[in-house]
Amino acid sequence: HICLPMSAVQTEDEARRVVEALRTTLQMPASLLSSAPVTPSPVTFSTVATPMEKPLKKPKKVAVIGGSGFIGSHLVDALLTANHRVTVFDLMAPPHFIGPMSRGEMRFITLDIMNPSSVNVMLTGGFDAVYMLAAMANVNDVYNNPVEACDVNIRAVVNVLEAARKNKIGRVILSSTVWLYEMASQGEGNAMVDEGTELHPERVNHIYTATKLAAEQYCVAYQKLYGQNYTILRYGIPFGPRGRLGTVIYNFVNNALEGKPIVIQGDGSQARNFVYITDLAEGNVAALRDEAVNQTYNLDGIRPVTIKEVAEIVQSLIPGTEIQYVDARPGDFKGFSASSEKALHDLDWRATTDIHEGIRRYIEWAKNEAILQ
Repeated sequence: HICLPMSAVQTEDEARRVVEALRTTLQMPASLLSSAPVTPSPVTFSTVATPMEKPLKKPKKVAVIGGSGFIGSHLVDALLTANHRVTVFDLMAPPHFIGPMSRGEMRFITLDIMNPSSVNVMLTGGFDAVYMLAAMANVNDVYNNPVEACDVNIRAVVNVLEAARKNKIGRVILSSTVWLYEMASQGEGNAMVDEGTELHPERVNHIYTATKLAAEQYCVAYQKLYGQNYTILRYGIPFGPRGRLGTVIYNFVNNALEGKPIVIQGDGSQARNFVYITDLAEGNVAALRDEAVNQTYNLDGIRPVTIKEVAEIVQSLIPGTEIQYVDARPGDFKGFSASSEKALHDLDWRATTDIHEGIRRYIEWAKNEAILQ
């Protein structure tokens, strides 16, 4: 039994795509499959939109795999604001999209990204682009579950690339990470790195970066072999409302609000270019532009910030918070300053929210969430 992810108003082209996908999936002759449109009951949610300064002029039909998560939900908000037609694929519906103050329209469809046949069928909707955000992103989870991390961060990406190829989707936009610059030459030190900086795979020091580099290479290989276009976005460390459990700012703020000490792993000198979530979402939308085809971009924050500085900012905004230091975690990212000048030049994007203001906004949101709960 296969549930077809089609809209209530199905076009002739969409019906044809479903039939072709089923024919491939089931390996059945055309005579056994009807091309008649399928009419399911779509699930529709509303979202709160985040303003974009320069929305694209021509709306696109976009799929967001992992659109119920932290980054994905903000991306969906930004896409809807830019008037794109959005379908979210995830395991769970995004609950924050429901509420009396919400606006905008989107579709949600449950998808198991580990099933290549399901991915192929689900992406038959005539999409212009598909964002692949679903991933195991918490480095502690990856460290403890390396096999599962390989499945989600590599094999699922290949499933999406193959489905995009078969369904003639214009582009796959992959979320990656600036952590990859840990594989730059030792001589780079703490110098500025950019998309042209050479990476040395033999310097890999974590399963997470190994999986993300492999996913990037699959995108490049699919373009060279099959002509499947891509865009790779290397994120800085995102933070802001809806932040997920396990991220450093979430942990620091959550502990401080509960009256618990902030715990720093190591001496706190590790540097990050934290990027505020709405800035990051706008960078993702900008990546739909034609200039981004088969390109890689860093979407990083304004300046390098140490973990110690983050703790001290939280401490200043929530007085009475204690800071404690423990041993460093294995394979921790020491930090590079990743340039986002290419994104500014090609996509007219740069981060604009400073770390102090971003944390202040996040604390305000977290306090409101605690009241609502």
